[in-house]
Amino acid sequence: MFAVLKTGGKQYKVQAGDVLRVEKLAADAGEKIQFNDVLMLGGDAPVVGAPFVEGAGVQAEVIEQVKGDKVIKFVKRRRKHSSKRTVGHRQKLTLVKITDILSSGADKSGIKAATGSAPAGEAAPAAKKPAKKAEAKAEAPAAVAADDLTKLNGVGPAAAKKLAEAGIESFAALAALSDEQIAAIDTIKVKPEWVEQAKELAQG
Repeated sequence: MFAVLKTGGKQYKVQAGDVLRVEKLAADAGEKIQFNDVLMLGGDAPVVGAPFVEGAGVQAEVIEQVKGDKVIKFVKRRRKHSSKRTVGHRQKLTLVKITDILSSGADKSGIKAATGSAPAGEAAPAAKKPAKKAEAKAEAPAAVAADDLTKLNGVGPAAAKKLAEAGIESFAALAALSDEQIAAIDTIKVKPEWVEQAKELAQG
């Protein structure tokens, strides 16, 4: 008896005793998991799912977390660009051994379902970035009255709009920015001469 399962966007034809390398799963070595996305069951009485076979499952034991072969991507632009870049990548994989194929009752087996896991260190920075933006906006001085920021040399309508998105709508607000607050603004690069001109215009 064999089964066709789906995990990590790929399909695998497996039978009991097979060892597979699949996309990284959220499981530790020695842990027992179950693949519930079974597309087909083969054998004496084949069953094809629509899209999955109801109640079917493939149980496996996690052997270890491994990394795939290193892939090196080299890009070279000639003539006008004259640049080159090298990027390396090693895909994180999970080594599993198929222990059993269930044609029914998999939903009541009580074994942990096999689910993917995002690479470590990717989710945390994404959560920190909005906090930094919120902190920067909170520290920025509140605008008392909106001024025409296009009066500053080098500031056009587009730049004035980006400054407004950062919470800067007056000369006084721009003049009061510290170096740390300027560095925290990511919508536009604030030039030092804008700050100097804003101080003069704010004083009248």
